[in-house]
Amino acid sequence: MKSLLIADTTREEREQIVSESIGNIDGACDGCSPGLIRMYQDYIDGRKELREIHMEFNARYISGAEGPDKSGCGFSSF
Repeated sequence: MKSLLIADTTREEREQIVSESIGNIDGACDGCSPGLIRMYQDYIDGRKELREIHMEFNARYISGAEGPDKSGCGFSSF
């Protein structure tokens, strides 16, 4: 498996990594993927490693700190 570190990838490769990991980022579902794409934008831009992004996300989840609101998905039955 190839390294996912910023130093070992190009911007295009990082975009592809995020795209393949999230799934259909071009879908018409309002509110589903845009938040995820924003979450990983620092990785794509080469500013933060995936590990840092995941640690920040987990810290907000555990602490209960405010995060982005999820607006839902019109295609979901929930």
